[in-house]
Amino acid sequence: MSEIEFSKEEEQVLVEKIRTFFEQELNQELGQFDANFLLNFIGKEIGSYFYNRGLYDAQAVMQSRIDGIMEAIYEIEKTV
Repeated sequence: MSEIEFSKEEEQVLVEKIRTFFEQELNQELGQFDANFLLNFIGKEIGSYFYNRGLYDAQAVMQSRIDGIMEAIYEIEKTV
């Protein structure tokens, strides 16, 4: 798996969400550098779990759609 990279704008949004969470939920002020460091840690250490879960969910949706298509094909199959 290749590394997930965010644009500067996306990274800024994510860092701000981390800072807001710390302030609102933990009553802790977190600086820009620390929030960025935490974002990088999360991405490297646990990000793949979230990424893989997304893949599994997408796979389940696709399989459901394929099953529906297969059922539709069987419904129009002609008997000999």
